[in-house]
Amino acid sequence: MSQRLIPLAAMEKIMKDAGAERVSEKAKAALKDVLEEIAGTLTKAAIKFALHAGRKTVKASDIKLAHSKVSE
Repeated sequence: MSQRLIPLAAMEKIMKDAGAERVSEKAKAALKDVLEEIAGTLTKAAIKFALHAGRKTVKASDIKLAHSKVSE
């Protein structure tokens, strides 16, 4: 069982807001796993940008820059 960093209820809300009528438990868990993996990748990239800028603090701009680079 993986650690619950993001609640499954939040996954259901995201999926229903996107138009899903019904959502299985496995679908919620799968989305959670994918989003946590993406978040980890973005965070690692953002940390590199913050360190390159001479900071220990990760800023929103680091996250946005990491997203633009990872999405390429």
